Amino acid sequence: MAKKRTAPPAPATTVTAERAARLYRLLHLFGRAPQTRATLIRRVRLGIRGFYRDLEVLRDVGIAVDLVDGRYHLLENLEEAIDRLPFPDAGLTLGEARVLAKGRSPAHRKLKNLLDTIVN
Repeated sequence: MAKKRTAPPAPATTVTAERAARLYRLLHLFGRAPQTRATLIRRVRLGIRGFYRDLEVLRDVGIAVDLVDGRYHLLENLEEAIDRLPFPDAGLTLGEARVLAKGRSPAHRKLKNLLDTIVN
């Protein structure tokens, strides 16, 4: 029996604002057209090791990027992939987080659950 594919888990990787911006730029480059590693490294001003670390972060959060004929391809919708990018620590106070946790969306509930973990 085939295993049903579920949504990827929440990103466990924490990123800096600089890295989040770079991941965002990488996704946009992947989304335009298949790109070679050399082009991607040059466009985001990154070394090979940094490129592979960023590629690993993208794959860890469930973003489908594949290498075909020497070019990296985004194998899904760009906007859906962007929605799964890890977000850097916003530096919120507990009070600010409480204000943002008020609501009924999944994002509100996620923040509320995190707050509950902290205060209980």
